[in-house]
Parts: sequence; C-alpha cells; structure tokens
Amino acid sequence: MRIDILTVFPDYFAPLDLSLVGKARKDHIFEVHVHDLRHWGVGAHKQVDDTPYGGGPGMVMSADVWGTALDSIQRVDAPLVHKPLLVIPTPSGIVFNQSTAADWTAQGHLVFACGRYEGIDSRVAVHYSDHPDWAGVSEISLGDYVLAGGEVAVLAMIEAVTRLMPGVLGNPGSAVDDSFSIPGGLVEGSVFTKPPLWRDLEVPAPLLSGNHALIAQWRAADSARRTSINRPDLMGDSPQV
Repeated sequence: MRIDILTVFPDYFAPLDLSLVGKARKDHIFEVHVHDLRHWGVGAHKQVDDTPYGGGPGMVMSADVWGTALDSIQRVDAPLVHKPLLVIPTPSGIVFNQSTAADWTAQGHLVFACGRYEGIDSRVAVHYSDHPDWAGVSEISLGDYVLAGGEVAVLAMIEAVTRLMPGVLGNPGSAVDDSFSIPGGLVEGSVFTKPPLWRDLEVPAPLLSGNHALIAQWRAADSARRTSINRPDLMGDSPQV
C-alpha cells in the first residue's frame, strides 16, 4: 500500500516513524509520503487559501492549489497500479470506525488531504469523486467535535488502518480481540497481568482457572458489561449486563 499525505504542516507526521507503524514502514509493509501543500502554493508567499464566497470568518483552502497537488500525487502511480482513494477529514463527514479501517486495508493507494482554516473548497471533493483515475472520495470525521486541522485525524486513521495489515502486529491475534472486532461489535473487556493481587484488588478467578471455556465465557460477559456501561449505543440486541 502507498499512503500520501498532503498538509501545510509536514512535521506533524514525525510520529509515523515511531512504534509499530515506524517499524512496518522500515520493513516496507507499506510506504508513506508526506508532501508540503505549500509546494503548490501561489505567489511569493505560497498562498493556499482565500476569502470565502458569501462572506463569513476564516479562509477557505483553494481548489486550484489542491487540484494541482492532487493531480501531481496521482501521477506518481502512473501508469496506475491502483486508483487512489482520496480521504478528506472533516467534521461533516461520515464517522470513521473499525469497519472503515478494515475496508481500507484492501486499498492499494490512500491519499489524505489535511484541511485547515474553514476547510477545503467543496468542489475538490465533487471533482475527484467522479474522476475516472480515482477510486472516489471519502469525507471522514473522527467524531462530533472540531479540530484545528486534519492532521490529528489522519494520524489516527493511518494507525488504525495499518495495524490491521499482515505483518504489522507482532501477534496477528491481537487485532481479533480488539474493541469493535469482537463478535457483535462490542468493546473489549477488562485485562489483567501479574501480580494476581494488587492493592486489595484480585484478578477475576476465571482468568486464573486455566479453563479455556470458562475464560471465554467470562470475557464475553465482561465485554457485554463494559459495552452496556460505556457504549450502550453498541448493544443492539445484545443482552444488557
């Protein structure tokens, strides 16, 4: 997989050299290329934005600048091995979840467009959603809150996607027991390690029993319990605990 990131703050993505993601990059499991949008900016100051039509506060990022930049990124994979999917983080987008991350692992080329200010001219999403050389556009939100820009969201999405790729996690089974990957889409249950007694709090007896069926039963029940408390919206038809 090839991942391209367009941003006015390239240094924001230094964490992609760290931890499991950084190791996977060095092992060539996927490649990440970070591009400074101002390379395609206009004039002596490399301007990437302008005042909004219709008035209002803030500035809007220019369709001309983004179009030139995205066309340049698309051509790096020419002749096209994979059509790139353009991902635009925005509070008005579809909420990102584990299912989205899993779906994107099948993409050969992801291009993340980090908006700033009042966002990217909306014509950019319209143009590339219908472009024959692109796999479409996903306008994606991390949740019901607003960030200063798309960089934080892109870091989160890249980590969520790449950790599901073969060879990234030391133990592939770790992803199977993740929250939202558990059957029923519930959150992961409580976890414990040594010592068995800590500050008068004991590890639940089933986890010490060595009985795999009993352990699985306890974990399923605890997953449902935690989901009902913290994320009751995910319970659906699952029994309340």
